[in-house]
Amino acid sequence: MDLTSQPCSLKDDSINLKVIEHSGTQIYDVDNLKEELEKWKERLGKAEKQKDELLLLKLSADKERDQAQDELKKLMDLEEELYKENMIKKENQERNLAVVKQQNIELQKEIQKLKDDLAAKSSKLSQDFRIKREILKKKMKFTRMENAESDDTFLNTCCLFHITAKIPFRLQQRQALLTFEEEDVAQKLIRRGKHTVSLDNEKIELKAVPVTLETGVKFELHVTISGEKINVSEVPDLPIPDEWIRDKIELNFYKSKRGGGEVKDVRYDRRSRTAMITFLKPGVADNCVRRTKHPFYINEKRFMLSVSPSIEKHLEKFQIFSGISKRTILLSGIQEVEEDEESMQDMIEIHFQKPSNGGGEIENIKYVATGTKLAYFEEDTENVS
Repeated sequence: MDLTSQPCSLKDDSINLKVIEHSGTQIYDVDNLKEELEKWKERLGKAEKQKDELLLLKLSADKERDQAQDELKKLMDLEEELYKENMIKKENQERNLAVVKQQNIELQKEIQKLKDDLAAKSSKLSQDFRIKREILKKKMKFTRMENAESDDTFLNTCCLFHITAKIPFRLQQRQALLTFEEEDVAQKLIRRGKHTVSLDNEKIELKAVPVTLETGVKFELHVTISGEKINVSEVPDLPIPDEWIRDKIELNFYKSKRGGGEVKDVRYDRRSRTAMITFLKPGVADNCVRRTKHPFYINEKRFMLSVSPSIEKHLEKFQIFSGISKRTILLSGIQEVEEDEESMQDMIEIHFQKPSNGGGEIENIKYVATGTKLAYFEEDTENVS
């Protein structure tokens, strides 16, 4: 190397190496500089390698971040969709629940109305049936006249019924009841006690005892059929005020062409769907009840109202009495035989009709071969003064 020549510059990644003359400048050892240069190159290579690894890590992290963001977005979308579905389901459930509640309320109202109507009709039918069943036709005769307390009395039809309830008696198996026309015959057979009845091929021993009855009741039933009032039922239950329905009913029965007339008062009950109408003039109520069904128009809809007379009933002179049948005997101890029930009853009747056996004319007889049956006793009006 020519040490007298100008120094040359060695550049390697910003590292400047200079050779300085020995005469006053610092001279570096070339070998040391080369070693230093190699170290720096090695460090540079490692740095480049670390840089590449960091870039790879960054790319992988970016990819994972993008995937995570995609997953997060999907989860957020799914969560939002589920939230919307849950809200829709909740709204539908609340709506359905409200509808079910309303239907339940309406159903309860209908059930209550049906119960009330059924109870009212059952009570009316029960009363009518009891009266019709227990009251027989009577011959009537005129007795006297009474002064009316007011003019309204002539509008009403008043009835008085004297009612005595029938007393039930349970007839047991192989027992017989005999009612004679004469009281003395029954009492004589009871005093005698035992009786022998001849059948076709054998004889049976019977015992005659008095009939012990439960207590009975009797009362007077006063019935007044109004000549100025009528009852209206099956009034439609509409979502309008009671005053409007009352006015509509009054207007409906005000028209004379339908048998109505001027209305004095209307009493309407929404719960029972009934109304009571009072007319001013006599005879109008009779004209209305001749037709049991009357058309009723509201909001261009046609309904049918049921019309019936206004009947007031009340009881008086209610009494409890001890029932005693002096013309009836109870035959017990009847042995089981091969004869059928009807034949056995005929044989018993034939035996106790004969005066030679201490009997007499029989008014009624009933024999029970198997099981039990109810017999009913009523007041003996022929012996009542």
